[in-house]
Amino acid sequence: MCTYTTVRAAIDGSAKGPGGAWFHVADATVYFDHPVHAQFEHTLNIDLSDQSADPARRVAVELSAESARRLVAAIQEALDAVPAELR
Repeated sequence: MCTYTTVRAAIDGSAKGPGGAWFHVADATVYFDHPVHAQFEHTLNIDLSDQSADPARRVAVELSAESARRLVAAIQEALDAVPAELR
């Protein structure tokens, strides 16, 4: 069953796309749904793009729910380890 819940966030960073070219990313779209490629019934899907630019310039990830939770924990751990003067 799909929830059709989609969460969007404004972000600011860079991503490396096909062919090795870097591009600006300003938008993150996160949703739990059927994957296009991953071999799971449902995945957490993350799309990073810049909606004001070429729509082909995007990075998409499909993760199992368990993998997505491990990624969230790893991101939090890495951010928590940053000294206050660098935040």
